[in-house]
Amino acid sequence: MRVSVRLLDGMTFVGSSESGHGIVLDASPEVGGSDLGPRPMEVFLIGAAACTAFDVAYLLRKWGRRVDYLEVSAEAERAQDHPRVFTRVTLAFRVRTDATREDVERAVRLSQSRYCSAFAMIRASGASVEYSVELV
Repeated sequence: MRVSVRLLDGMTFVGSSESGHGIVLDASPEVGGSDLGPRPMEVFLIGAAACTAFDVAYLLRKWGRRVDYLEVSAEAERAQDHPRVFTRVTLAFRVRTDATREDVERAVRLSQSRYCSAFAMIRASGASVEYSVELV
């Protein structure tokens, strides 16, 4: 996997991925940014939430279940001192599916314990991860 990040102006950067997609990242005005895009750690948390969401959708569909709606909300607490790593992440899965609650919870557990690389890295840094599942 390859990516690049290029400074545009002030603290505004554009990131480019190997797959040909781009994203604007920026800092807050307090540190010289223009607030034109998300912060790097926000993008990291979005990526982690997407990683586990992809897993859950894939597993449920692999098991022959329909996934009509899937949303993963993530909230992270960070260390006070540098490096300001995540110390705690809380996930809320909201799912509309024909799967049972047990199937959804199993998919979430498998994602968190086996498949999601992003959360493996978050846990490796010492952060705790908690989650809830709501069927809608």
